[in-house]
Amino acid sequence: MELGAFSVSLSVKDLKASQQFYESLGFAVFAGEHDKHYLIMKNGNALLGLFQGMFSGNILTFNPGWDESANTLSSFTDVRDIQRHLKGQGIPLQSEADEQSTGPANIVLTDPDGNVILIDQHV
Repeated sequence: MELGAFSVSLSVKDLKASQQFYESLGFAVFAGEHDKHYLIMKNGNALLGLFQGMFSGNILTFNPGWDESANTLSSFTDVRDIQRHLKGQGIPLQSEADEQSTGPANIVLTDPDGNVILIDQHV
């Protein structure tokens, strides 16, 4: 099962201060906009999302269908197939994708320690 590109999505208090901090660690803005209150930062293959006022807590994010440069992969595991696998394993989902749909969709689950995981397919 391929989960796609991995990033950590951080809920930040001050987007500009967080941007400056992560730039000092070698990250550069890859996507996003200050006006929309989020930035995606990249350092090599490492991705970090900075989100101000959009959600509480931090989120582990996977993007089926994308590599770490947001290039569409020729082959990937669809989020609905991932959902069926997780449900078959008895893992509860907080949010589910419409099984009858195709294309972009997402699911949300929580690991045993309460960490939120977003599997967010854009293609």
